[in-house]
Amino acid sequence: MSETSWRKAIEKVLREAGEPMTCGEIAERIVTLGLRKKVGATPKNTVNSRITTSIRREGAKSPFIRVERGRYGLREFEEPDAGDVADKKKVEEKLRDDEISVVKAFGMYWDRSLVDWKPQPKLLGQQSIGAETVDFYGQIGIYLLHDGREVVYVGRATDRPLGKRLYEHTQDRLRGRWDRFSWFGLLSVTEEGKLEKVAINIDESLFLQTAEAILIETVEPALNRKRGDGFSDIEYIQAKDPSLATRELIIELTKKLTS
Repeated sequence: MSETSWRKAIEKVLREAGEPMTCGEIAERIVTLGLRKKVGATPKNTVNSRITTSIRREGAKSPFIRVERGRYGLREFEEPDAGDVADKKKVEEKLRDDEISVVKAFGMYWDRSLVDWKPQPKLLGQQSIGAETVDFYGQIGIYLLHDGREVVYVGRATDRPLGKRLYEHTQDRLRGRWDRFSWFGLLSVTEEGKLEKVAINIDESLFLQTAEAILIETVEPALNRKRGDGFSDIEYIQAKDPSLATRELIIELTKKLTS
């Protein structure tokens, strides 16, 4: 039995929901319903790409419609803005606004104990349930070291990648000072789970938006009602390094044999 196409799966999810959803919500629902067995490493990005490509190419004939920043619905359920339908430039500007972000992927409060800290450790993460894992060892950007919820160090991973910098902190003066880490990366993730550089022209507005989003994510101000703009669909959830399970099994067997 062939898999449901991404387009049909997206339409089915939105029709059953009867209301607009984010690309992340759509992707997770597709996985939950088992509409696709293979979703790659970036199902949220794939959903976004299918929807925006349809809107760009088909215009008013597309079954999808952008309701607000980052949220899409079915045209049959939503009242389209006549100006948006007629003005292709206006539509394109809004779609680009949804897609452009300096930060291409990030992870929050990843657990140090879930990484096998060798010279080239694997920093494994998933974009959503059912997605293929991605190794962020080679990511570049900024990172934070936490002692519980407190930030104890902020650093840059530029000349040396994220994985290398974090490994160094397991050996240097900070080695006993942190148990979790967060990171914000500039390299995007392909559907196959590879990291790649994407050229972006950074203007003042984009810089301020990104800085604000990073601060909201890391500081978590009590009075901010929403997360950083554009960040909800690029977060990766940590996955445990499989080599740790093998190591733990060997330790457990050794204990049993020597007891």
